[in-house]
Amino acid sequence: MTKQNRSGLARNLTHYGDPDFSVFLRKSFFSSMGFSREMLNRKIVGIAYTGSGFNNCHRHFPELLDAVKRGVIANGALPLEFPTISLGEIFLNPTSMKYRNLMSMETEEMIKAQPMDAVVLMGGCDKTIPAQLMGAVSANLPAVQLVGGPMMTSKYKGERLGACTDCRRFWAEYRSDSITERDILEVESKLATTAGTCAVMGTASTMACVAETLGFAIPGSAAIPAVHADRLRAAELTGNLAAELTNNPIFPRELVTVQSIENAFRVILALGGSTNAIIHLTAIAGRAGVSIPPGKLNELSDSTPVLVNLKPVGKHYMEDFNYAGGMGAVLRELKPLLHLDCLTITGEELGNRLKEDCGYVDRSVIASSDEPIDQKGGLVTLFGSLAPKGAILKRSAATPELFECIGKAVVFESLEDLSNRIDDPDLDVEPEDFLVLQNAGPASPSGMPEAGYLPLPKKLLACGIRDMVRISDARMSGSAFGTVILHVTPEAAIGGPLALVKNGDRIKLSVSEKKLDLLVSEEEIQERARQFKSQKQETGVSRGYEQLYQDQILQADQGCDFEFLLPKE
Repeated sequence: MTKQNRSGLARNLTHYGDPDFSVFLRKSFFSSMGFSREMLNRKIVGIAYTGSGFNNCHRHFPELLDAVKRGVIANGALPLEFPTISLGEIFLNPTSMKYRNLMSMETEEMIKAQPMDAVVLMGGCDKTIPAQLMGAVSANLPAVQLVGGPMMTSKYKGERLGACTDCRRFWAEYRSDSITERDILEVESKLATTAGTCAVMGTASTMACVAETLGFAIPGSAAIPAVHADRLRAAELTGNLAAELTNNPIFPRELVTVQSIENAFRVILALGGSTNAIIHLTAIAGRAGVSIPPGKLNELSDSTPVLVNLKPVGKHYMEDFNYAGGMGAVLRELKPLLHLDCLTITGEELGNRLKEDCGYVDRSVIASSDEPIDQKGGLVTLFGSLAPKGAILKRSAATPELFECIGKAVVFESLEDLSNRIDDPDLDVEPEDFLVLQNAGPASPSGMPEAGYLPLPKKLLACGIRDMVRISDARMSGSAFGTVILHVTPEAAIGGPLALVKNGDRIKLSVSEKKLDLLVSEEEIQERARQFKSQKQETGVSRGYEQLYQDQILQADQGCDFEFLLPKE
């Protein structure tokens, strides 16, 4: 058997200097696990498995794994799971984003190193789906994405409750003393009551929809609740399809193209999806050598309506989205705007999928393109003297009255500074001011956490203020809301204009002009720049993953990937 046509256990052989001996030894050791010779001669579907005690979103994965294996075996292949890093969003310090690239590297290398003819990617919690897709695109072995699915909602005093938009709303009420400690403890126990990812259109749900749009997930699987029997059926179908790919391969780089990336951007805009998805989709595209031109998001946003009425933009939850028609209904409404010749993992083009009537659509959840929730997409990129390479605003979750304004900067130099001073009764701040956080971007010691959703000063909360303009080089949770400007690029830690903002400076925001400008003279900016001291290397660490991260991390406009992981020209 030549190297070119090796399959199953004969792929990716351990080097002993004798390939036939390597196959012999490998089969001998596999036999110790009780496999029959017939099984050992089958082609192999690897299953990248991310179950973890530190990831509540994935606690149902053992059951999903069984369903995937059932589908693989039914279609004549051998399923073999392998563990990878699991990124539980709220269990990682300083932030899960810091480990997305590490997970993508491990996923890529294990796909390439182990004997498999296709792979199922089991993911769900925010950074796991983009990490797996990035790794799969780089490895370029046939891959199917199986998402874990969203949680179901709970109830609190007759009100539906779901992680995590509601957690932020109730926490703001608690900080303003509008509810008691007993109330917040009761809410805490009812926010997340089932397996699965957040019940709103946060990052996990947005990336699940992106995976389906790009063609990596089976049609209709993005929004199925984690605990629904349909989720198990989707897992079985995923395994079955992966087995089919061992004989009729479709490769990730066939799915990730300029056209499919544009489709995915339009879907994010129509969903009112997570700002994080812009970074992740940019990184996935980058692994396939597809670059995103500056201003592309705005070009697409101006012609893409918001169609989905889900929190944090609307009032519904992911289970409602699933029953309302899910991604099939959204894609059909966007059909005139999409590239319909994009290939999907099933082997059919997107246009062929959308020929079939999706049936009932609940228009209270998924609006028609003729009567959209908003004529323009949910996200916008701002450019200007404060953000030469862009910043992101989720306008669909922001306060329109704040879209055109000039405010005084109230500056926090770090997360520690923010924590120490935001509730100081003597803080010089008014509702019309702009809260500015520096040194929270990808190259900062904090690693770009979801801290861009700056808490409002307690003394303003007590006065009934619930939103202000907030600006940072950080990210925010996809489940958050408010007039929050994020991903300011270049970031403060490497000397971007954000680093030069001082208390009292005037900043101009214009969403209509897509501008974010620091109203300080060029001469003053240059003088401040001469005095700037970078915080990029102030971690005090000179080894391991931390050092690799510091040496290789790219800015938000390049997806915050590692430079050496991008394909060579």
